[in-house]
Amino acid sequence: MLDDLILIALLLGAYLYWFNGQQAKEVALKAVRTNCLNLEVQMLDEYVALNSIRLKRDQAGKIRVRRVFLFEFSSTGNERYNGTCTLLGRRVESIEMEPYRFEN
Repeated sequence: MLDDLILIALLLGAYLYWFNGQQAKEVALKAVRTNCLNLEVQMLDEYVALNSIRLKRDQAGKIRVRRVFLFEFSSTGNERYNGTCTLLGRRVESIEMEPYRFEN
């Protein structure tokens, strides 16, 4: 009986961790798409990949999960550049992009 409860609790915890991660990934993907549209560059593969995850305090002192996602973009269609999107909880903390070439 106790073993079953522990197993259910572990499975529920794993599901909640996965579900929260998927929601954070959607927030990052939407933020990166919007940023790329504003900068008139093409987001490649329409994909963000989780690079790192850790705990960090926000401005209010609450402990949040900090996730860094990687993505690729192109400004001319010929080169691939890398970028990162950092989330603190579900808030976008920053989007950083490598220097890229402009078309004239």
